[in-house]
Order: sequence, then structure tokens, then C-alpha cells
Amino acid sequence: MNSIEVNNLTKKFGSFTAVNGISFNVKQGEIFGFLGANGAGKSTAIKMLCGILEPTSGDALVGGYSVMNNPDKVKTQIGYMSQKFSLYNDLTVEENINFFGSVYGLYNSKLKERKSWVLKVANLEGKEKLLTASLPGGIKQRLALAIAVIHEPKIVFLDEPTGGVDPISRRNFWELINELSQSGVTVFVTTHYLDEAEFCNTITLINAGNIIASGSSKELKTKYLQNTILEVECENIIEALDILTKEKRIDETTIFGNYIHVNVKDESEGRKIIEQVLTVDNSIKIKRIDKIVPTLEDVFIYLLEKDEK
Repeated sequence: MNSIEVNNLTKKFGSFTAVNGISFNVKQGEIFGFLGANGAGKSTAIKMLCGILEPTSGDALVGGYSVMNNPDKVKTQIGYMSQKFSLYNDLTVEENINFFGSVYGLYNSKLKERKSWVLKVANLEGKEKLLTASLPGGIKQRLALAIAVIHEPKIVFLDEPTGGVDPISRRNFWELINELSQSGVTVFVTTHYLDEAEFCNTITLINAGNIIASGSSKELKTKYLQNTILEVECENIIEALDILTKEKRIDETTIFGNYIHVNVKDESEGRKIIEQVLTVDNSIKIKRIDKIVPTLEDVFIYLLEKDEK
């Protein structure tokens, strides 16, 4: 069963097409990752799916309601958490819960019940009177997510939810996302952290308003990176990258921190080419060349470069 069904959804601003006829489905209870660089069309797509922005053409069913014809009904089915902290810093924890609970139509015993749940999952039991501004970033994010689903929506949209949060807090945040998914909530999340995308059941990549790939992490790596990835550690990394990028016998070359990832058809032949053009031809010392398991980042860069050619 699908929670979200998108069919040729398009948004134009004058002559500029921000989202170009995208189509995909999101299953009930899955964690759906929507990946793309800044300006790719992610936020525009989310605003249409939340019933905030009217599509130019196409349509989507969110929780069974059309974003084109029944955007107000769509809003009753969803929770939303923006990439910027979405609560009021000058209110206490309890005041934020009470305010958003009432906005979502919760009162009396139901609000009390859900308030108790929010405080528990945000690890804020007994701390209701604290000013929200005083909370650590990771706790703030858990509180914001808990409040986004205080009304128990079927679907929750999270737009860059862990920006600026430390790695441990990010891990704890994703544990909460998994708990929501296991309870049947559909989680639609955008993220710049490709390691986080590994936690998603389905990943869809968007670039310049177009969907360029979709599948599980394993499916994407298997389908789009059939060649061998060699990781090169060497001296003069910028010069080496420039040399390898210009080498026609190598498919793709990208920099990853202090290393270079080289996409080659054959491992043995690839090693020989790298050693020849770097060490023999240009006197650049190679410290090591290792075959590695491709990451989502490898896939992402490969697909972006391929799409832009």
C-alpha cells in the first residue's frame, strides 16, 4: 500500500522549471530518502506534497488526497519538520507542546496523553519548564520531531532534519525515526548526509528538477557502479587528481578527503594505468592503491556527473 503516489508532478516559475514531471511512490511505513544538491528541486517538491505550493501540472496523492484538488485535506494527514529549528525558542518546552498540540486540534486528556509521549521520546521528562533556547541541539531536534507527530499523522516530512547536529545526536535522532517507521508512520526525509541515506529503505536522487535514479542503497550501488573503485593515497593530491581526470582510460575520478577514488573497468589494468601516469610519467609518489566497496557518495557523484554531461 502506498502512502504517497506522485504522477508527473511539475512546478514552473515563469520560464524556469523547478520540478520537471517527477513520478514515484512511497510505501506505507517506509523511510524514503529524497536526495539532491541545493537547488535540485527537493524543497519545491516537498512544498507541493505538503499542500503548500500548487503544482503547475501533474498531481500527487498524499494520504489518499490530491495535492492539486484537496490540499487542505492533505495537511490533516501529515506532520512537517523544517530544516531550520521549527519551535519557539522563547517558550518553555511545555508551552511549545501546548501551542502546537492545540494547533493540531488536541485538547484536554488527549493533549495530556500526547504531551507525556513527547516528553518521554525527547528525554525531557521533568524538564517541562526549561526554555527551549537552553536545550542542546540534539534534544531540540528530538523535541521538534516529536511535536511534528504529536497529532499522530500517517506521514511525516523531514526537511534536512539533522543539519548542524553532532554525530551522536544524529544517530539517536535516526533511532527515533526508525521507531516511527516501525509503528507504521511513513517518513519522507531529505538529507545532505549520505551516510544517513543508508538508513532509508528507498532512496531517490533528484537533479535540476529531474529524478535520475531510485532504489535501495544496495540496488543503486549494484546498478550504477558496476566498475571497480580504487582508492589512491598519494603525494600532491591536487596535481594527481588533475592528471587522473584527464586520463581517457579512466572512467571517473573524484576526491574524497585526502584520497582519490578512481572508477576503472578492470582492477589490474587500472592499477597499472594509475602507477604509470602518476609515478612513472609525473614522479608522484603513491602510498597505496586499494580496491574499496563503493559508497552512496560514489554513486551520487557518478550519477550527477553523468546527468550533467
